Amino acid sequence: MRECPAIIAALPREVEHLVRGWQVQKLPGRVTVYTNDFAVTVCAGMGAARASLAVQAALSVRQVTALVSVGLAGACDPGLRGGDIVRAGVVIDSQSGERFMDSRYKQVLVSAPVIASVQEKRRLYASYSASAVDMEAATVARMAEAHGLQFQAIKAISDDASFELEELGRFATHDGQFREAAFAMYSVARPRLWGKLVGLAGNSKAAVQALTAELETQINWYRQRD
Repeated sequence: MRECPAIIAALPREVEHLVRGWQVQKLPGRVTVYTNDFAVTVCAGMGAARASLAVQAALSVRQVTALVSVGLAGACDPGLRGGDIVRAGVVIDSQSGERFMDSRYKQVLVSAPVIASVQEKRRLYASYSASAVDMEAATVARMAEAHGLQFQAIKAISDDASFELEELGRFATHDGQFREAAFAMYSVARPRLWGKLVGLAGNSKAAVQALTAELETQINWYRQRD
């Protein structure tokens, strides 16, 4: 069978450069599917429930052979900086304690139910030697296992271990989206946030660029095997 990876991201901005020129399909429930001849990419929002929807959408449009959880993540390891790539050798569900292994790599990625605070990042680093924390990888790994598919998690660091912006969580919606316009309006009136936001914007840009380069390499590998 021809190999075809399904790239599962939370928000379109995380993969917007990767999927330029791909076919786009909007599904009910704010699920966006991008396809080309070699892969499918799905964005359905942040969190476990939305990641599950994204995987289901990918399986409905293509006969995929691998699930790849991608996107931006927060650093737990103080040595990581914005734009660094994390390739997870272990994915841990912080709520159930489940572990999903990929023997090719060594870094630890923990999936949490909410955006992690600095205190939580420190706890995850101390408890699991976690490199980074996200909100979706464990769900994608669990579904890959259930469907007998290969699994990989590739994350790019958007905020370092000491970065905290408590306001971010309140702009996440029930369906896993982020109200960017509302957050921008909120931030304009609060100069104390401006420095942090400039830093986050720069790190996020670097992270998306690094993630795009990494995923293009992955897709080229599949293309060469065709």
